[in-house]
Amino acid sequence: MAKLSPARQRILALDIGGTGLKASLIDGNGKLIGKHLWLQTPHRPAPKKLVKKLVELAAPLTGYTQVAAGFPGVIRRGVILTSPTLGNPKLNGFNIEKALAAGLGKPVRVVNDAEMQGYGTIRGRGLEMVVTLGTGFGSALFLDGHSTPHLELSTHSFRHYETYNEQLGKAAFDRIGKRKWNHRVLKMIESLYALVHFDHLHIGGGNSAKVSFKLPPHVSLTPNVNGLKGGAWVWRERAAVS
Repeated sequence: MAKLSPARQRILALDIGGTGLKASLIDGNGKLIGKHLWLQTPHRPAPKKLVKKLVELAAPLTGYTQVAAGFPGVIRRGVILTSPTLGNPKLNGFNIEKALAAGLGKPVRVVNDAEMQGYGTIRGRGLEMVVTLGTGFGSALFLDGHSTPHLELSTHSFRHYETYNEQLGKAAFDRIGKRKWNHRVLKMIESLYALVHFDHLHIGGGNSAKVSFKLPPHVSLTPNVNGLKGGAWVWRERAAVS
């Protein structure tokens, strides 16, 4: 059977967030096919309930041959190791890749959500960092277009004995307001540059639209929809190393 060109491929992309679940069909170049679907993330979801909601969300989307999903935590070989923004420790140790494949009837690959955002965003040159500002804080590093081992910075100390999640997540924005939160975002940029000396930093996530100061030349905002588009490169990257 002839291999389909990227433009003719159909991939189901899932973006699992602390606030919302998103789904869309994309082609092998990351182009969205139709509008994406959205469903509120269940409160402190149990593993089976989370999978059930994702299967329900994806039900209207057909014709895909594979699935790529971004998850807000550490994923290793399809197994959830951490899930700080979803609030249910029973998710840790759950093979979400295997469960989604059974529920959807297609091969599935699950990666950290900031990594999936990055695949749809990066330029492929030098050391690029991607952070997502949403319910929590996500991060990923790429060297010359390829992801590096994941560092879960969200739970590391940032300022005043609080983590990146605690200082920059949605709860912090709602509590301290836009001006103080933007001050923290600027401090975050300075802190991350001192840590990894990135060539470029891409800032995405639902709250990236609330960044209101002039960004340095080596920092830019990226559309949140790239968290779905990156699903095409999840499959390309895995194929290259498997």
